[in-house]
Amino acid sequence: MPLSPTLPRTDPEALAELQRDHGRALFGFLLGLTAGDAQRAEDLVQETLVRAWQHPEVLESAHESMRPWLFTVARRLAIDARRARLSRPQEVDPQGLEQAPAPEDAVAGSVTAIDVRRAVGSLGPEHREVLMQVYFQDRSVAEAAAELGIPAGTVKSRTYYALRALRKGLQGYGYGLGA
Repeated sequence: MPLSPTLPRTDPEALAELQRDHGRALFGFLLGLTAGDAQRAEDLVQETLVRAWQHPEVLESAHESMRPWLFTVARRLAIDARRARLSRPQEVDPQGLEQAPAPEDAVAGSVTAIDVRRAVGSLGPEHREVLMQVYFQDRSVAEAAAELGIPAGTVKSRTYYALRALRKGLQGYGYGLGA
């Protein structure tokens, strides 16, 4: 495989002079385009000078000043860098993660739902009916009593004993099931 010929590059002295003559102005210009981000502005200045190094023909042209060419290249590089940054997911500050709520574990939620269904299913039919009325259908004690055709005091008593049985059946969850 034959070696490719060496591409012409800008003379290091000419590049150093270009940096001396236009570097500060280029940096100030890019600082404005990067919303004051000095690190990004410095990186873009370097990338602009790399482009000048890669294209010696620009320095040999009849331009009075290289500044317009440098600013045009720098502006395009800044736009490309911004587009690239916006196309990636936003970086997250690690300190913000400590304060973010923990993601819900869908599997754990499903397991919990299965355990609660089993615990409710293990109750006697009277206790299950009362819980269904009061908790799952959000009825008051009086409404549940009327629906079930039993006294309100019986609804309260059955609710208390049903919750106590659920608390026993779901001990590992630490639910505060009140009566």
